[in-house]
Amino acid sequence: MSTAANWRKSSYSSFGDGDSCVEVSDRRTHIAIRDSKAPAYGTLTVPADAFTPFIEALKTLTRP
Repeated sequence: MSTAANWRKSSYSSFGDGDSCVEVSDRRTHIAIRDSKAPAYGTLTVPADAFTPFIEALKTLTRP
C-alpha cells in the first residue's frame, strides 16, 4: 500500500522567487526533492542522514 508524500515548499520560495521553487518530502529513510513547478518530472532522493551535508555542500556552490 502506498501513501501520498507530504511535500513542503522551500522557505526560500517567495513572491519574487516563484520561478525557482523546490519541495522536499521526509520519507523516514530518505529525503525526496522535486521541482514544484514540474513535480511529474521526477525526484532526487538522498539518504536522510546525508541530507544536511548535501544542503551544506550546495550552499558552498552558491556563495560568492
